[in-house]
Amino acid sequence: MAQYEAQLDGVFVALADPTRRAVVRRLGRGPASVGDLARDFPMTLPSFMKHVRMLESNGLIRTAKSGRVRTCALNRERLTLVDGWLAEQRRVWDERTDRLEQFVTDPEENPR
Repeated sequence: MAQYEAQLDGVFVALADPTRRAVVRRLGRGPASVGDLARDFPMTLPSFMKHVRMLESNGLIRTAKSGRVRTCALNRERLTLVDGWLAEQRRVWDERTDRLEQFVTDPEENPR
């Protein structure tokens, strides 16, 4: 469980930055070279590479180097961590709102 929490924390930290979210969004359309990805952002390549490394170290993207070109691809499986966490949160809140609705509408629960 602790490892799951650490992995989930890392994914959320990586996705907290708008540049990294934009990279993930772009890679959702398919793989791209670092150079192609960096063109869309007003920063130096070394600064952009910090974002790539953050995404890669948290498992959101994979990179492969062929000659002088590094290509990035989205690791869709890693996003299942976020999806699972969100599903659990929805379940918890649905249960809470169901109990609240029952309390508000059930005369046995809420005598007036």
